[in-house]
Amino acid sequence: MTPEALSAAIRDALAALVSEGRLTVDLPDDVKVERPRNREHGDWATNVAMQLGKKAGMAPRNLAQLLADQLGTVTGIKSVDVAGPGFLNITLDPAAAGQLARTIVEAGGDYGKSDASAGHKVNLEFVSANPTGPIHMGGTRWAAVGDSLGRVLEFTGAEVTREYYFNDHGAQIDRFARSLLARAKGEPVPEDGYGGAYIDEIAGDVLNLVPDALSQPDPQEVFRREGTELMFAEIKESLRDFGVDFDVFFHEDDVHRSGAVDRAIERLRELGHIYEAEGALWLRSTEFGDDKDRVVIKSDGSPTYFAGDLAYYLHKRERDFDRSIIMLGADHHGYVGRMMAMCAAFGDTPGVNLEILIGQMVNFVKDGKPLRMSKRAGTVVTLEDLVDAVGVDAARYALARSSSDSNIDIDLDLLARRTNENPVFYVQYAHARTAGVSRNSRELGVRTEDGFDPSLLDHETETVLLGQLGEFPRVVAQAAELREPHRVARYLEQLASAYHKWYDERRVTPMGDEAVTDVHRTRLWLNDATRQVLVNGLHLLGVSAPDRM
Repeated sequence: MTPEALSAAIRDALAALVSEGRLTVDLPDDVKVERPRNREHGDWATNVAMQLGKKAGMAPRNLAQLLADQLGTVTGIKSVDVAGPGFLNITLDPAAAGQLARTIVEAGGDYGKSDASAGHKVNLEFVSANPTGPIHMGGTRWAAVGDSLGRVLEFTGAEVTREYYFNDHGAQIDRFARSLLARAKGEPVPEDGYGGAYIDEIAGDVLNLVPDALSQPDPQEVFRREGTELMFAEIKESLRDFGVDFDVFFHEDDVHRSGAVDRAIERLRELGHIYEAEGALWLRSTEFGDDKDRVVIKSDGSPTYFAGDLAYYLHKRERDFDRSIIMLGADHHGYVGRMMAMCAAFGDTPGVNLEILIGQMVNFVKDGKPLRMSKRAGTVVTLEDLVDAVGVDAARYALARSSSDSNIDIDLDLLARRTNENPVFYVQYAHARTAGVSRNSRELGVRTEDGFDPSLLDHETETVLLGQLGEFPRVVAQAAELREPHRVARYLEQLASAYHKWYDERRVTPMGDEAVTDVHRTRLWLNDATRQVLVNGLHLLGVSAPDRM
């Protein structure tokens, strides 16, 4: 019995009590079941009686007892105990619990999928590093977390478009172009320019593409145009090598050239939220919770950066996205208020139509010391530095396994080790072990198709492992709802631990001349179910599941 099936059984029991007139209450859409912390309390627990007791005009414990009596007749449920103020602790028959192994294997890559996010068209904007240098750690963290979040949302039924906002309009591009031009002339970069070996490389590449660049009427424009394209092409390649592909690369310059800024201002003017003062156009953002009104068009007639934000947000809504999720670095925390005010000014709901996730800093340690320098970038560790040091799998896993709103310290020496101290190795090794058990078992004549008796999965380690496997759909749904893909990584580590303990206690392959029995076959089902969940979970993180290590 899966957790979903048990949840449905509890809701059916509530419906039966209502139809019999023994309970008067609106039925919940879903009943939450969880694994109890103390395994002696059963396989699953629910507090639904405590949630509904007051609404039903009953003491929660009395309602719990009614439910316990009703559930006691359900096939697959061994016992139901009422605990404390109204908790229900449920123990399944071994056969009902063990049936989950077959369910998972037969579901394959679909196990854990749901429609929890169905009906939502999500625009997921992440990384969006300026095309003025390699992707640094803030963008790299968002590449890992953002892509994993996209996978989780899609796994739960959402339609997701991954979008990269290409900042090719503004002063930073001018500084980049001046830096390239200076290096092409053999001069030092301007004081406010960009340094690092990559500037020399791109300046040289521009000269190879346009040999007469320095003699053209506007050489800075040549270096701006060609240099930005070269840098952005490198960024795209780095992201592809990191396993991250975007559906849309949106150019900031487009919102200014297309008239989108004017359309956004006109829409807000029609809504009564634009006014003129001091020769400028302002948004009444204080009416929507901002700490001050914001200038949209300056007194000299030029648009502010915020004007581009207005146009870009409206453009997303015009493309029928009902959810816009934007991932920003810690230095953008002060920007949240005005963005949410913008959302409300357009008549949308902040936190629903627009969500902003803030990512914190990543610190690296090597040989016990902080690591910050990158020879190529000249300042901090880049995506390429991290991948070169530990590989794509370890890099993605390490960046995605912690909540994005917390600072993380990453030990590069630890990530390079092939030991159980390394979280990604620990999980991948569990998968490799399941693959090895599967290969060896079949070579010795153990075939799942020849038999399955779930009642034989009655050892304590099997109960724990089955419980972990049953949690996967709930964990994925929660990761999608809370926008926290790190929950999948932490779950996989718990699953790997449960599997390793089971492996140490129960053999799948026969010993010596021992005959193959349903015990071996049934355990192989459980082994293969674990393998499938590890594959599904690692895929959500964009990490490979090797068969051998």
